[in-house]
Amino acid sequence: MSVDLSTKFGHITISNEVISTVAGGAAVECYGIVGMASKNQLRDGIAEMLRRENFSRGVVVRQEEEKLHIDMYIIVSYGTKISEVAHNVQSQVKYTLNKTVGLSVSSVNIFIQGVRVISE
Repeated sequence: MSVDLSTKFGHITISNEVISTVAGGAAVECYGIVGMASKNQLRDGIAEMLRRENFSRGVVVRQEEEKLHIDMYIIVSYGTKISEVAHNVQSQVKYTLNKTVGLSVSSVNIFIQGVRVISE
């Protein structure tokens, strides 16, 4: 699936992979995020952390009628307030997709797949 936009200059088609990559990049910039997790079920209770080139595997883009919904699977840093981190990710993803791609997102659903201790 993809998002189709019509402008006065022509027709634009944006694939869901592009949307998910932009959303994943925006999410990992937020404080408290260790990384993205795979959207597939956890194997043996361990969340797989994704590299930068695989962010789209941790994001699901859904279209229902004219509304765009995004599900994100993330791993947070130990010692952070999970609700604040999730709220910041939601705000950042909506803002980034609006500014870079020109899409209005109806909802950003956050699924915390794990908590990691970061040693400095």
